[in-house]
Amino acid sequence: METARGLAAAIRRREVSAAEVVEAHLERIAARNPALNAIVTLDPEGALRAAAAADAALAAGRETGPLHGLPIAVKDLEDTAGMRTTYGSPLHRDHVPEADTLIVARLRAAGAIVIGKTNVPEFGAGSQTFNPVFGATRNPYDPARTPGGSSGGAAVAVAAGMLPFADGSDLGGSLRNPASFCNVVGLRPSPGRIPVVPSESAWSPLSVLGPIARDVADAALLLRALAGPDPRAPLSITEPLAEGLDADPAGLRVAWSRNLGDLPVEPEVTAVLDAQRATFERMGCLVEELEPDLGDPDEAFEVLRALSFAQKYGPLLDGGGFKETIVWNTRVGLALTGERIGRAIGLQSEAFDRMRALLERYDALALPACQVAPFGVEEEWVREIAGVPMGSYLEWMRACSRISVTAHPALSVPAGFTAAGLPVGLQLVGRHRDEAGLLRLAAAFEAATGFGSRRP
Repeated sequence: METARGLAAAIRRREVSAAEVVEAHLERIAARNPALNAIVTLDPEGALRAAAAADAALAAGRETGPLHGLPIAVKDLEDTAGMRTTYGSPLHRDHVPEADTLIVARLRAAGAIVIGKTNVPEFGAGSQTFNPVFGATRNPYDPARTPGGSSGGAAVAVAAGMLPFADGSDLGGSLRNPASFCNVVGLRPSPGRIPVVPSESAWSPLSVLGPIARDVADAALLLRALAGPDPRAPLSITEPLAEGLDADPAGLRVAWSRNLGDLPVEPEVTAVLDAQRATFERMGCLVEELEPDLGDPDEAFEVLRALSFAQKYGPLLDGGGFKETIVWNTRVGLALTGERIGRAIGLQSEAFDRMRALLERYDALALPACQVAPFGVEEEWVREIAGVPMGSYLEWMRACSRISVTAHPALSVPAGFTAAGLPVGLQLVGRHRDEAGLLRLAAAFEAATGFGSRRP
């Protein structure tokens, strides 16, 4: 499969037209999407009109953006002007927004062609992509299993070649979890790297936007097109991303965590990741086992998440129409006291500072992206890991959600396969606002292993 950056360059050189690229992806969607259900709204006619306009602009010598002519389907949580946006909810089954969110506007400004929407769980809640409007999305490596979520439709579409790359969002792991399950790269940037506009919680660093791609360089391409400050987003990062991915990793210090100290991890996942410690050593990195103490990030995450649910869904709860996990999480939020909220904010600050201090001594933290391999598509959430029962739909994602609390950039990069042929991702965490350094290390690991080239 051609890379996104290769396609973009070929379009710029006029070796291939945007129309041909869009047509090829539409053909791939027609072949693969019926079995996988990754793209839930599609506008082929509009996509081909936009592609023709892109080709005309290039022929006329007009200035073009870095994504010129590349097709993308937008996560169905992002408002897309004139295109159905449901949030995976029957309450919004026929909703057609009048305006784009900022990330969609930036995609268009960079030259990308919006051809449709990718599937999500209802309101993006939970790392399993299914909803009452469109049903379940299936893992391209085993359609009987889930691709994870909430950016599950995006990850599947990219892995199966239906899109060159995709956008996603991440609160508790929604970029990293499906990337791990689908053998692609999913980057959770530092809060503010890609501003979230509009937002009900403009000062919260928990929910971020980021790229999904088949390799690190394509993820970097999409990140650069979407990054940059916006006056409506107070956490906006004004410093530009450093350029380039080529760097010798020799001498970098990597802290190697098998379970973040106390998390249950399926033995088959641990076995795959343990084998990759030697890869970093062959790359010349200094690898040391370390189980970081982040304080109490679970309390921080679960309280602040519940608070956000109370804010978003509390006023609507009596009207019904929500799945049970959303109702439960919202009621937990409505019952919070000021004391618990204040404690959670303090714990979040502590987790940030502990990770900051750790990454003064190390260049990156390596750990599982997911504690389990892809599970059955009919299973809403994991009830048990390595014999340890999970108390809620949130607990099985703690390898990601604990990192979210620290507000440091993190990504999942393909790291191998279980004996059953299911993908396993390695999570790498970088220094605050140093996405460039994190991407360089991930690119070196990717080049040393080649796992990402194994397509479904």
